[in-house]
Amino acid sequence: MNTALFKVDPESPDERVLARAAAILAEGGLVAFPTETVYGLGADATSDRAVARIFEAKGRPQDNPLIVHVSTRDAVPRLAREISPIAESLMDRFWPGPLTLVVRKSTVVAGRVSPGLDTVGIRMPAHRVALRLIGLAGVPVAAPSANASGRPSPTTAAHVMQDLGGRIEAVVDGGPCGVGVESTVLDVTVTPPIILRPGGVTKEEIEDVLGAVVVDRGGAVDGRPRSPGMKYRHYAPRARVYVVYSGPQGDAVTAGMRLSERAAQFARDGSRVGILASAETLQSAAGSAGDDEPSGDRVIWLDAGSESDLPAIAAHLFDNLRRFDDLGVDVILAQAFPETGMGLAIMNRLLRASGGRVISDGD
Repeated sequence: MNTALFKVDPESPDERVLARAAAILAEGGLVAFPTETVYGLGADATSDRAVARIFEAKGRPQDNPLIVHVSTRDAVPRLAREISPIAESLMDRFWPGPLTLVVRKSTVVAGRVSPGLDTVGIRMPAHRVALRLIGLAGVPVAAPSANASGRPSPTTAAHVMQDLGGRIEAVVDGGPCGVGVESTVLDVTVTPPIILRPGGVTKEEIEDVLGAVVVDRGGAVDGRPRSPGMKYRHYAPRARVYVVYSGPQGDAVTAGMRLSERAAQFARDGSRVGILASAETLQSAAGSAGDDEPSGDRVIWLDAGSESDLPAIAAHLFDNLRRFDDLGVDVILAQAFPETGMGLAIMNRLLRASGGRVISDGD
């Protein structure tokens, strides 16, 4: 299959180009498109046949639910059996934006969207290209991230083509994504509401509207995940990832020393090592090494961004993990970040990418 690449201006997309991509969606095809979070792989959410092709193209586990994207709030009543006052207040505050609301689903939603569940996640993306594409297609669009299952999520069209080129009908290139991690998934069918997946809207922002909410640490009901990103290893590059907890948060000197020591251990065993660290830690490590680049022949450092700007770290997280793939490293040591604000989403992605590999206090 040849994958068509449609390039558009993210601020003023060409309607004629989007109409071609929308026609593919309306006819049951697969189209990857940009959102403010990551690129999504879209299909008609009312068609089991179209949705099944998402799982096939991605190699996605069949029980991993999808999120349905809409272009207007008016589309929600058709997809949900009920819309609670809590859901309405959250839509008022965060839509369009990176918040997915889990509600009781209607029979309009294809069964494969959330197999075995009576709920569905719905969101309205804050991206001109996504909104116009969905509107032109005339159908709600089921769309997980547009990557091969388990890989780091794509934040550029090039990432999508690397993973899915030749497996889907089209990619709409609307430039890089701004948020860089997926939407927050909030289950509003329970009291108090539960964050099933942290993401682009922080726990603190939600609590400003609702009061206290719970962060889910389990992941499944009767073995079935209630949200994407809960049950399976996700976001993983080819290299083995270890999350390194390195002393008190903000102690760049200690973090730099521990990351350097661990990297040296792996390098002595013959591994090529990548280190993802904050700008502060990297600067500290460079200073202690007496060099601008604290990298040996087998150790490569990447600047994740400043610890004072966690949204910027999130925006570049998946791109940095993919860069390590391009650099051919065997092991990635990722510095742990504080789990406040966007740090909760960052750590969720790193811990999923690592498959639970953690280095802490020398262990």
